[in-house]
Amino acid sequence: MNLKHARILVVDDEPDVLFALKLLLKTEVREVVTEKNPELLLSLLRQQHFDAVLLDMNYRSGQATGNEGFYWLSRILEHDPATAVILLTAYGDVRTAVRALKAGATDFLLKPWHNEQLLQTLAAALQPKTGSKSGGSPKKLAGPATATALLGESAAMQEVRAIIEKVAPTEANVLLLGENGTGKELVAKSLHEQSRRATRPFVAADVAALSEGLFESELFGHTKGAFTDAQASRVGRFEAATGGTLFLDEIGNIGLPQQAKLLTALQNRQVVPVGSNIPIPVDIRLLSATNAPLHALVARGAFRQDLMYRLNTVEITLPPLRERADDVRLLAQHFAQVYAVRNRQPVPEFSVAALQKLREHPWPGNVRELQHAVERAVILGAGPVLHPADFSFRNPESAATSAAAPAATVTEHPLALLEVEKNTIQQAIERHQGNLTKAAKELGLTRTALYRRLDKHDI
Repeated sequence: MNLKHARILVVDDEPDVLFALKLLLKTEVREVVTEKNPELLLSLLRQQHFDAVLLDMNYRSGQATGNEGFYWLSRILEHDPATAVILLTAYGDVRTAVRALKAGATDFLLKPWHNEQLLQTLAAALQPKTGSKSGGSPKKLAGPATATALLGESAAMQEVRAIIEKVAPTEANVLLLGENGTGKELVAKSLHEQSRRATRPFVAADVAALSEGLFESELFGHTKGAFTDAQASRVGRFEAATGGTLFLDEIGNIGLPQQAKLLTALQNRQVVPVGSNIPIPVDIRLLSATNAPLHALVARGAFRQDLMYRLNTVEITLPPLRERADDVRLLAQHFAQVYAVRNRQPVPEFSVAALQKLREHPWPGNVRELQHAVERAVILGAGPVLHPADFSFRNPESAATSAAAPAATVTEHPLALLEVEKNTIQQAIERHQGNLTKAAKELGLTRTALYRRLDKHDI
């Protein structure tokens, strides 16, 4: 079944999750219905046919066993065995995934999800089910997509892959350094997938996006009633990653108080949830990343030296794209194929002049900027061959002029304040490739506050 023709039901007790999924799916499917209370699930199924259900596994019981999800999964399949059910949880592991699939779930996804992966999983779940002569094997636990892998044949990338191959099987903590957009998260996933922990969870957290108040709760968990909004106990990222890998992104942007708490957890190999006095042992391999000059921060006293020693048993520095121009062609062709297939278009070729233009561009946004440029060219290109005119970049020399332009524009053509706010939000989301956490951080908003503005502006 085509995703565009599908009716999807999302059941989750977190309003932010419901809003995020509705925002993602409303342009991808025929209809999306969200429901916070699982007790109303069967009533909705009786009123209307849904092709797939995205079902949370843990609700308000304060437990992380997933038993509630399994219960509602069985009720859905009793009502209609043909319904595709994808289970969602922040506390998954391989055993839970296998149990879910044996219980009749179509697939299993971890929170936080990657939008592209969720859409791919949903599209696959809507396809007709086919048997396997061999009886098949359990589906692999769905983790963050790594479709772009670590592409590149330059000497710099070959060196990075060689280090990954040596370090991945060890238990060494790894610190990933490099500019934004160089692929630090891809390297983290590659380290996990080549490690002895590959079958265990890979849990990521953008620690720079966590306020001081949320830092402990998100990483170490909290008990029910620990603070005003703590309506249920919650497992933190450390505990969720036990047995597997914890990836902390933007580690250089956290304050000294958070650094001290993180160091204590790493030294003691245990966490104490907010509102509790009982330490919980954790077994994680830590990967961290930053685009900040960490050694300079240590020298200035802005980052703890003892914490850095804990983080960087091994350092891997990702080269900027401008230093590996030989890889631009390979990456561009890969992205062109990805976005042509996704948009059901023929895969375009690149003219010699277009490739030369791409090679000579300085790529301040690195691989992420190249990915965005190729996606735009594939969608807007006029023919089967991409030419230089299909690629437009902001000229660094004109940055000052561009920054000053809005003031003159507002004077000559006044815009309503709401329209200015809407445009600012849209531009921030575009700059961060749809990553709402990073867009919210740039705008100085919490993720929840950004959701409210998205709803207000119908973005």
